[in-house]
Amino acid sequence: MARTEYGLQMYSLRDITEDSMKTALKKVAEMGYKYVEFAGFFDYLPEQIKVWLDEFGLVCSGTHTGMNALTPENIDETIRCHKIIGCENLIVPWADWASTPEKCGETLEALRSAQKKLAENGIRLGYHNHSREFMTDANGIVFEDELIKNTDIELEIDTFWAFNAGLDVIAYLEANKDRIRVVHLKDGIPSADDCKTFDKVHDGVKGLSVGSGKNCIPQIREWANKNGVLMVIESEGLDPTGLEEVGRCISYLRTLD
Repeated sequence: MARTEYGLQMYSLRDITEDSMKTALKKVAEMGYKYVEFAGFFDYLPEQIKVWLDEFGLVCSGTHTGMNALTPENIDETIRCHKIIGCENLIVPWADWASTPEKCGETLEALRSAQKKLAENGIRLGYHNHSREFMTDANGIVFEDELIKNTDIELEIDTFWAFNAGLDVIAYLEANKDRIRVVHLKDGIPSADDCKTFDKVHDGVKGLSVGSGKNCIPQIREWANKNGVLMVIESEGLDPTGLEEVGRCISYLRTLD
């Protein structure tokens, strides 16, 4: 049986990527990761990043790119960089939807506008959730619901943040599988039951390497393999370093092959 392939969100190595992106990519490839998802390019030129991807046999499965990079004055440069590194998947990792009663509608419109421009250039647009997207905000809005109802952009489900919000992760993935091509495989200890509100849902959360927390990792992996969905590992603890933590992640996952 062929081994399951995994990607890595490079935020997991933020302790070294800014100073040594080449080293980070080399080590990721040596561990057996096949894909990388960038969380910023820092001051590295996309042309240089593409050289390193090719040198180490890695594929850029996506980027986490903020809303500011999708404004009319910035989106052309964003598209240019994605084309150079061969990336066809841009994921917004967070957006403001709750600061004012009008902000949700404004954000959804901005996403729809950016999606059109990106699609014209062969790039898909997705959105990555945290836990608050599943909670009712002060304006009575559950942003993930609004995103699903009012756009057709893809969903990159961060499975730990969904779990932390109190969702049945597998049921949610199954219900929205037509919108999902990538999930974040992440683990940790969720917030306490009395913190399941918009303001407190992230309080007391502890991130851990995959397989060390309470998320249903084997079941998510099984679902993703069954549905042809790429799993991108994100592990945020830097315990004791990013490289050691993501090494534990893939070592654990190999025990499930």
